[in-house]
Amino acid sequence: MTVAAVHSMRSGPAPADWPALTLDEVRDVLIQTGIAHSHARLLWHSPRPLSAAAIVDLPGQRLFVKRHHQSVRTAAQLREEHDFIAHLRAHGAPVSRVIEAPSGESAITYGGWTYETHELGAGMDLYRDAVSWSPFTSRSHAVAAGRALGELHGAARDYAAPARATDLLVSNDALIRAADPPAQLRATLAQRPALSEYLQPYHWQSDLANAIAPFHEAYLALAPQLEPLWTHNDWHASNLLWSDSSAAASVQSVLDFGLSDRTTAVYDLATAIERNTIPWLEIHEGLPGAADLPLVSALLDGYLDARCLTAIERAALPAILPIVHLGFALTEIDYFHGITHSPENADLAYRGFLLGHCEWFLQPEGRALLDHVSRRLQR
Repeated sequence: MTVAAVHSMRSGPAPADWPALTLDEVRDVLIQTGIAHSHARLLWHSPRPLSAAAIVDLPGQRLFVKRHHQSVRTAAQLREEHDFIAHLRAHGAPVSRVIEAPSGESAITYGGWTYETHELGAGMDLYRDAVSWSPFTSRSHAVAAGRALGELHGAARDYAAPARATDLLVSNDALIRAADPPAQLRATLAQRPALSEYLQPYHWQSDLANAIAPFHEAYLALAPQLEPLWTHNDWHASNLLWSDSSAAASVQSVLDFGLSDRTTAVYDLATAIERNTIPWLEIHEGLPGAADLPLVSALLDGYLDARCLTAIERAALPAILPIVHLGFALTEIDYFHGITHSPENADLAYRGFLLGHCEWFLQPEGRALLDHVSRRLQR
């Protein structure tokens, strides 16, 4: 199988951890999914690093096939995502249909892999080559993305499934909702042996306590009053498809619910701000970096067009921003240490992501972002 370069945690591409999908492999998946496959062609391979995926061209339709290692996603774990997508689709959200096999299963398992197949989303992939933490290219795109997120939260409101059954490569607020986050993490490490092994040489309990201390008390006072909600948790411009190539394009489709879980609307909105408006890749390289405050305002403007924030949510948004990344940073460490065995990436996730993002919010640039969000929500 051909190994392609993929997006990395730094500014340049990196060798792929997973082999690219092959046409023979995709044909096997289509057969098991009950789709005619004789004229299938692979048009494009995704550069996303945590799985392998491709667009498949068939007579009369195009599909998106994605492959996970079974240590990362089982069919049952994918079903949690797919049920959420089905709910959103039934409530008018612009998400692609997951194609089920004749047996009713939404994922195919064989050869140590787990596969999912989606109808190709409507719209243009304007940010196909954009890595996470790269900004919107126009204020109008930020407004449209914010509005689409607010609308998605409306569609998700009545979805009452329990939280995800896996800790690996999902994003949630379990850690930061705990009264004592280091104790909360310590209590889970027996079920997360790779993460436990990685953290063992570090003074991780004091590292985590010191990183979270300047922000956690303010958020913890508000967290119990936030309404639980299933959320996307990776709201980046590259996970959206757009109506056209103009600076004023609207969102046509929402992609990639791999990090979704039961959190809160504020958690998802904070994640959208930190994913799209802070130049983390440059900051990771030691360069100075400030949030794009006009894009922050535009994202919030769009969101508030679609969904009102309660007074508690308005107070909680700047409180959660500096710590919203913590749960996902830990699960990335788990993945890089235990699954792909990449010490460099695991170290970057620990020092640069887990601890470094908290530290940035203590710098003038981080404080400026928090002040800006607070002022914008006081209008």
